[in-house]
Amino acid sequence: MAYPRDMSIADAIKQYGLPKTHRVHWSKARKDDVVRAVRDRAIPFAEARTRYLLSRSEFAQWEREYIAAGGKAARMEDA
Repeated sequence: MAYPRDMSIADAIKQYGLPKTHRVHWSKARKDDVVRAVRDRAIPFAEARTRYLLSRSEFAQWEREYIAAGGKAARMEDA
């Protein structure tokens, strides 16, 4: 279990503003949110892979883009 014992996956998803499923438009901000949640150990990588149907290489690309942008999530209000 990567996340704190008193936090469920559902709580981590809410806290990080993550989509509930893979059926969303994957904006830069959403990708950054997933990367940050995995890096902060709020959700395990295996959970992100399963929930969002990610390959290792796809996640690695998201992570490279996240780091290249200074490791900051590109938060924009969803219209």
